[in-house]
Formats: sequence, C-alpha cells, structure tokens
Amino acid sequence: MININENILKPLCVDLDGTIIRTDSLMESILVSLKKNPLLFILFPFWIIRGRYYFKSQIAKRIIPNPKSYPYNHSVIEYLVNEKRNGREIILATASIKGIADSVASEIGIFNNVLSSENSNNLRAKSKRDKLVELYGERGFDYIGDSKADFEVWNKADKAIMVEPSGSMIKKVSGNTEIIKIFKHDKSKFKLILKEIRVYQWLKNILIFFPLLMAHKVTDLNMILNAVFAFISFSLIASAVYVTNDLLDLESDRLHPRKKNRPFASGHLKLQLGFLMSPILMAGGILLAIFLLPIEFFYFLLIYFVLTTTYSFYLKKQPIFDVIVLACLYTLRLVAGATAVNVTASPWLLGFSIFLFLSLAFIKRYTELLVIRELNKNESKGRGYLVEDMNLISNMGPASGYISVMVLALYVNSKEVIALYHKPELLWLVVLCLLFWISRMWLLAFRGKMEDDPLVFTGKDWVSYVVGAIVGILAIGAAL
Repeated sequence: MININENILKPLCVDLDGTIIRTDSLMESILVSLKKNPLLFILFPFWIIRGRYYFKSQIAKRIIPNPKSYPYNHSVIEYLVNEKRNGREIILATASIKGIADSVASEIGIFNNVLSSENSNNLRAKSKRDKLVELYGERGFDYIGDSKADFEVWNKADKAIMVEPSGSMIKKVSGNTEIIKIFKHDKSKFKLILKEIRVYQWLKNILIFFPLLMAHKVTDLNMILNAVFAFISFSLIASAVYVTNDLLDLESDRLHPRKKNRPFASGHLKLQLGFLMSPILMAGGILLAIFLLPIEFFYFLLIYFVLTTTYSFYLKKQPIFDVIVLACLYTLRLVAGATAVNVTASPWLLGFSIFLFLSLAFIKRYTELLVIRELNKNESKGRGYLVEDMNLISNMGPASGYISVMVLALYVNSKEVIALYHKPELLWLVVLCLLFWISRMWLLAFRGKMEDDPLVFTGKDWVSYVVGAIVGILAIGAAL
C-alpha cells in the first residue's frame, strides 16, 4: 500500500512536441518565420552548423508562435489535469526553447515547473534524462513522450506513458520500463496523405483534356497518352503546392471551421513529412514533363508553379487581384493541355475560361466571407477581404459568369463552329445549360450551401453531373 502511494505522488514529467501538442513547435516557428521572410532560408545552413540550440535560439529571436494556435492533444491534457487533481506534481520537460515552453505552460496553466532548452543546453534525449534524474532521481518520476528521442528518458523513468507509438517503440520501451498508458488514434497515415495531397482536387486538371476534345482529336492514341501524362504531371505539381500552402497557412487554417481538420493543421500528420512530400511530388511532376512531354509544356508547368507559389506567399492577400490570378491558373491548364498534345488553344476557349473561372473564384471568396460572418468576425485572416465586401463580390461574380455565357454564345455563331460542327444549332442548348448552371451555383452560394471550393462541390453535385451529361450529349450530337 505504501508503494502505491509513493508511486502516485511521483512527479509526472511530460514532453511538449507531439505529446501535449500534436505538432512540432520548432517546425511551426520555422514555417512562420519563412512566411514572413523567405530570405531567412539562406541563413539556415549557417545557423545549423553552429548546433541545434543555436538554430532554435535564432528562430526564437524572430518568432514565438501564438500558443493558442497549436493543435493540442486534449486527451493528454485531460489526463494531466486529472493527475494534478490527485495531488501529483506536473512537470513540462521539453527540448523546445524557453520562450515557446513558457508560452504553452502559461496557456495550459497546470505545470508546477517548466524545464526547457536554455543557456546553450538542448534539453533532448540524454540531456533531458540527466536533468530529470538530477532533480528527481533514477526511477523517481514517470514520463510521457512520443518519439525515439524519449527512449533515454523512459529508461530512467519509473513508469512510461506513450503517445502515438509504433509497435517497435512499445516493444523497446516495455523491455525496460513498465508502460501504464498509451494514447493512440486510429487514423490511417495513408488516408491522411491522400487527403493532404488533395486527390479530389485533381478534378480541376481535367481541363488539360479540353483542347484535345475541342480540336476533335480524341481518336489519336498518342495525343491521348500525352494528355494523360500532362494530367498526372500537373496533378503532382498541384499537390506539391497544396502541401506547401498548408504548411504556410497552419495558423489561419486552424481558425477556419473546416480547414482546421486538414492533416497538418490538425496535427494528425507530422510537419516533417510535409517537408519531404512537397519536393518528392515536385520532382515527380517535373521529371514526367521533361522526359515524356514537349519542352513547351514544361515551361507552362514552371510558370504554373511559380505563379501558385507566389500566390501562396503574397498574391492571395491582394483582394480582386487574387481571384484574377486564380482564373489565370485555371486557363493556364488549358494552354498547357493544348501544348502537350500540340494543338492550338482556341481564343474563344481561353476567353470563356477566364470569365467562367473568375466567377467561380468569386464564389469561393463569397463562401469564405459567409463563414466569417457566421463566426461574428469581420476579416478573413490571410486574405484581403472584409465581410462588407460580400455585396460587391455578389455583383462581380455572377456578372463574370454571365460574360462567359456571352463568350460561348458568340463562339456558337462563329465561323470556327461551322467548320467543326455539322449541327451547330444544338450548341445553343449548351449555352442555356451553362446559364442555368452558373445561376444555380450562385443561388446555392447565397443560401450558404456551397463548399469552400465550387469545383469540389461540382464533383459531388448530382445536378452538375446531369448538366454535364446533357452538355456532352449535345456536343456529340452537334459534331455528328
């Protein structure tokens, strides 16, 4: 009985990164600092060669992330709170720099003591083990951790508590220290990766096939193969940009009711993985373009990457200009698709695309502001829009959509249509279908029934599928 009481009163020491918070505070600090000043990346190698502590301290001099923005592991915190109520001393023992550790400790408010990296001592692995043994003695404390760096600490702890451990980690720790609790969620890493690279967003890249369809070259196997390669290449580059964008937008995503559930923002996918995923996806898309497609396609792919990266860092904060850039990015897919199959992109198609996707981009912004208004806020964080801009957007958006309908109507009456279609009069019904679809999309947006991305919504909307099928049948009928 005495031994049980002694065990209960032993200090409970807990790690920060990956344990109390579902992320890495250093990685978060690096991302925030790079977002504010991308040129800092040049200095990183010079800081790193001077040691891990020096690198952390230099980052901390420039940025300490807001502790409210972290994705906290509420199960672990609840456990700590209950142990605190039972009379245990709760110690935060982290390799994070002192400023970060203190900010989180202040935010949670349950710790009796905070041990962190300071005075050139990086409190990690053996260093953390030695500090805890010095303060509480060997087997004089219990420890909660999550990584391989915690093995050294668990070896000297009385009891081990593990957060998201692998099977091999459990086996290794249990051989030396009793494991009394394991915190683990059931989310599949593979599914999280698929969610992060946004496979469903690849729907947008179907635009690459449109020049092939418009040129009536769908029976040419080589052209079809090139279009498929171009689709995959664009999709890989787009996914690399999505990963980079999510890494840079962690704080703003966590304030959003839906985006907060993204794998990196929620902390269910490690940020370190993102630093690997983005360059791997990028390399795949580039190599595919260089070796299997015309060099001109690679140039457009490069323009797309530069423009989307610039958009992520800066352009998306510029109101009106941001939606024009989005419309251009969609149109760029059409141009790249035409280049991949060596056909000329119709000026009619490009004009139609610009205005149609400008309208859809305005829907995206309108929907975001609708969510902001429902949260009783006035400004969209990370964007340049205010809630009072909704009236202006609701005028410009439908107008852009109707201009795209007008461009299509003019195209139907052009000499190009007469040359390509045997029954061009059927295309007037396509004009009516598009008029209905755009009007309905804006009606749903006004009613608050639109998702953040109207193209993703389209991929799930049965009415859009019916309209698309009718348009396809009419186009085929006009061509025959």
